[in-house]
Amino acid sequence: MTLQQFFDQVGMRPDWVLFYMGVVPLMAFLAGFLGKNEGHLAPWNYFYSFLIYLACVPGVFCMALNVYLFLFERRSIFDFNIYTQILPFFSMLLTLWLIRRNVASFDYIPGFSKLSGLVLMIFATLALMWIVDRTRIMVFSYLRFEYVLLIFAGLLLLMLWGWRKLFG
Repeated sequence: MTLQQFFDQVGMRPDWVLFYMGVVPLMAFLAGFLGKNEGHLAPWNYFYSFLIYLACVPGVFCMALNVYLFLFERRSIFDFNIYTQILPFFSMLLTLWLIRRNVASFDYIPGFSKLSGLVLMIFATLALMWIVDRTRIMVFSYLRFEYVLLIFAGLLLLMLWGWRKLFG
């Protein structure tokens, strides 16, 4: 099954997507209501971590996919599927907003820094790929593809090191 076939299947049954994207913010709202001003304490911060991952994995994936489709495939924004390409992003934003209302800082949420690092790496990779695509550099070389991947990974590590030096 390809990714396009998966999105077609999901598009034919949007009730599952609507249920999932509605339940996660609803659970965040209920957790904020039940654990008022206790979001930084032990049982609630792990539950919030669980909710953040449930909301952010599809949200970040749809953002990265939309950026890829918009920049590289040059698809129109009018062709985006509301259920699979727009709703996860807004569900993620709503969930993060609801959690942030009950937690003083996301630093209290276990694993949140790992998630933000993943988002940074995804978008740094997309930015690097976009720069290479826009510069239209043609390379005719006898380098093996494995070496090209190693060079790309080295550039990503260099970008990560620079980001940590700049903001860490």
